[in-house]
Amino acid sequence: MIDRKAVRVVGPAGRTRFEGDVPTVVVVGAGIAGLAAATILGERGARVVVCEREEHLGGRVGGWPTELADGSRVTMTRGFHAFFRQYYNLRALLRRVDPGGRALVGLPDYPLWHPGGHRDGFAGLPTTPPWNALAFLRRSPTFRWPDLRSVDARAALPLLDVSVPGVYRELDGLDAATYLERIRFPESAHALAFEVFSRSFFAHPGHMSAAELALMFHVYFLGSAEGLLFDVAADPFPHGLWEPLGRHLAALGVDVRRGVEVRSVQPGGARRFAVEVGGDRLDADAVVLAADVPGLRRVVAASPRLGDAAWRARIAALRTAPPFLVSRYWLDRPVDPDRPGFLGTSGYGLLDNVSVLDHYEHEARAWAARTGGSVVELHGYALPADEPDPRVRLWESLTEVYPETKRAVVVDERHELRADCPLFPAGGFAHRPTVRTPDDFLVLAGDLVRIDLPVALMERAATTGFAAANRLLGRWGVAGTDLWSVPTTGRVPALRAVARRWGRTPSRTGDARPGR
Repeated sequence: MIDRKAVRVVGPAGRTRFEGDVPTVVVVGAGIAGLAAATILGERGARVVVCEREEHLGGRVGGWPTELADGSRVTMTRGFHAFFRQYYNLRALLRRVDPGGRALVGLPDYPLWHPGGHRDGFAGLPTTPPWNALAFLRRSPTFRWPDLRSVDARAALPLLDVSVPGVYRELDGLDAATYLERIRFPESAHALAFEVFSRSFFAHPGHMSAAELALMFHVYFLGSAEGLLFDVAADPFPHGLWEPLGRHLAALGVDVRRGVEVRSVQPGGARRFAVEVGGDRLDADAVVLAADVPGLRRVVAASPRLGDAAWRARIAALRTAPPFLVSRYWLDRPVDPDRPGFLGTSGYGLLDNVSVLDHYEHEARAWAARTGGSVVELHGYALPADEPDPRVRLWESLTEVYPETKRAVVVDERHELRADCPLFPAGGFAHRPTVRTPDDFLVLAGDLVRIDLPVALMERAATTGFAAANRLLGRWGVAGTDLWSVPTTGRVPALRAVARRWGRTPSRTGDARPGR
């Protein structure tokens, strides 16, 4: 069962499969977006070649084997990911290989801690707005009713009527930090409920669009009845998700090539496009560019005849969020048994969250049972450029949050310092590239891509992947797939009417026509 107000976007109509002359489609990138596009195209009978630079599938949700100092063979990944229940399109993709839903397991709460003693969580709350928000306010030690008198209700009203692209016309001219100052939420609430969430986009609130923050609140709290609790992968991402999906693609006849880098895409050749992959050339009738920001910029820069000048400028202007660090430690002793599988933090230096993997993941649990230890992962987002060694800072914060780790000996450790997530700055939405490009048979997909539905993060990647496939299938007269999203406007009619009458802001940022 999904939210009764979830919105279905019907895919293009047409033949159920290709017949006769089957087109060749090259998909650049095997992250969530690329895998989603390849799945739909392969299921419709297209000849699909997926080119992935890394040796693993899944992109930023990927993983690879590594050997620890004690000889154990384990899996390292790009870090914890929450699979929220409102990720309808991502879950539809995963059902191809996990129809029973056993690859994901639910965590009992989403706890948030601050060193000042403020602690919040979402377990036991109603899931339907506005009752979830009222119950949270009533129970939370962070949001005290007397403090709410200072809140600028008119400034906060747009949060009750979020639509896309409407929310960007209203709020994209502001950064999230400025918007929160205008709302005047209590400082402790600001630090916990807002900064924790906004940094999940890998950016400081001062460097991201207020519209993205409002969209996030709509998707996860104020617009959806799915709640803020989430599922996690029961096994490392490759084992439970991407390798099974790779086998599904192979069974469809999709050619998945790993460890190959697409250097350029040029119009012309034996078919519509000539795709340079290493020293080889692939001739394609269509191309799906599903690379990350650095990869997309690199391919487009090396393909001077692709698209037009305005589109190329949009791609070149894409920015990445500041670096983030994932540190994973295999420890010689357990953390306290009541530590949550996941903990969001604010005010502990660079530390944004802590995961205890052996509390939910099979591989980590087996290692901990065999050794008597534990597996702990730390995330630090939006790292300062002048930070000499964020690993040390994250570890020091861990010992403050979980003091029992001060006595632990590190059996082994792995660190992933990356800077490849998209940045969504204030004023950037109108210039963000869409699925559609100047060439009808060249499409984009990924969480960097604009689509006028209330989706974010992994769900935006999956949704744009499906939408990219739909765009091509529609051109060929072949049926696509339906898309789903949380409600596309404010959920409660009375609150929506109040927001529209009293909550409009003057920070319009120009053109926000639908991106398809």
